[in-house]
Amino acid sequence: MGSVMTKITNHLPTAELQALDAAHHMHPFTDDAALARKGARIITRGKGVWLTDSDGHEIIDGMAGLWCVNIGYGRRELAEVAARQMEELCYYNTFFQTSHVPAIALAAKIAQLAPGDLNHVFYAGSGSEANDTNIRLVRRYWDVKGQPQRKVIISRKNAYHGSTMGGASLGGMSGMHAQGGLPIPDIVHINQPYWWGEGGDMTPEEFGIARARELEQKIQEIGADRVAAFIAEPIQGAGGVIVPPETYWPEIQRICDEYGILLIADEVITGFGRTGNWFGSQTMGIRPHIMTIAKGLSSGYAPIGGSIICNEVYRTVAESGEDFNHGYTYSGHPVASAVALRNLEIIEDEGIIDHVRNVAHPYLAEKWKGLTEHPLVGEAQLVGLMGSIALTPDKERRARFAAEPGTVGYRCRERCFANDLIMRHVGDRMIIAPALVIRPEEIDILIERAWKSLDECYAEIKAEGLLKAA
Repeated sequence: MGSVMTKITNHLPTAELQALDAAHHMHPFTDDAALARKGARIITRGKGVWLTDSDGHEIIDGMAGLWCVNIGYGRRELAEVAARQMEELCYYNTFFQTSHVPAIALAAKIAQLAPGDLNHVFYAGSGSEANDTNIRLVRRYWDVKGQPQRKVIISRKNAYHGSTMGGASLGGMSGMHAQGGLPIPDIVHINQPYWWGEGGDMTPEEFGIARARELEQKIQEIGADRVAAFIAEPIQGAGGVIVPPETYWPEIQRICDEYGILLIADEVITGFGRTGNWFGSQTMGIRPHIMTIAKGLSSGYAPIGGSIICNEVYRTVAESGEDFNHGYTYSGHPVASAVALRNLEIIEDEGIIDHVRNVAHPYLAEKWKGLTEHPLVGEAQLVGLMGSIALTPDKERRARFAAEPGTVGYRCRERCFANDLIMRHVGDRMIIAPALVIRPEEIDILIERAWKSLDECYAEIKAEGLLKAA
């Protein structure tokens, strides 16, 4: 095994790496047999917003890994912090009435940054784990309050809240629910606030109110005395960077307040600067009781996630006189906590959120909106540095393609990859979320490669007769 690892360090030829990968590595969300025939793209280095593959291609990463490398690749400061912490205290748990300095310091920093009275942190290893925590936490909260029947959590169709049994149940992805007996009991879903694709003849404002009021209808249908919480991403990420109409979130907040249900904001993608504020809840004007965090918390340099919990929920559970019987081996891992703390300091010290708000977003917004001039693009949305474009055969009717959803999006993604741009597809929407440190000249390259890829995709599907509306 040692000789194999040495060879990998020295970079085997791409074909040999692909064969080794196919033989032993099962990938997430992947048809592994199809990937084995094609061969994985092998990434070997990263710097800033750029990646290098095993064939030497310089790729601009429009997705910051998986929405997470907020401060960019290759930051030596984080490597140094990790090495120092490993030497000092590589691991200890936070069970059995113990703690350690990195977990303490990071929790205090998160509480300082979080809005309102979100002052308490329960650590996890990922956003998926943190959302599993949230299921346990809100049900425990109502149990202690003497309302154990309040177990139902309402979520949204096409939402993404992770891929564990709990996280995938909270999420509203039908493809995930089709595998593994999901969702688990007492999790239900309402429709998403996707005006461009589902708004019909309503104005965005009318549609936002209508979709928000589905929450009220669902609460009344279930019975308010049985509903524990509503969970949602401030802006849907993996669902296609769907930005709700301006009327949506104020109405959701009113309903949660009126019926006294807990509001969970899944900030795994929108947290730590992505939307031009520390948290997407601030951008969208939400007052959650719990926030789910991960990804940008460490900029992806170490696996860490958690739940930020308001005073009321924390005190109710913490002062119940009983243990909260929940936790993970790596809750508050010292190396991950130290790396995350340094990451947050860098975001502050370098004014990265100001850069998003005042430089990168305004510059990208103008160029991104310009993509709607392309014959294939019907809509362009951008909040901070998360954006999407809707591909359509007919802009005026906001029409879908006659081909199976995702057929054209996948073709476009393949052209992006061929042009050394990582831009992801969700169905027939193309999405980006570059590192927050992206510079205007790099935005120019991203947009140039996006145009080229759209042109090639358009020519390809036109030639093959796929430019037809459903």
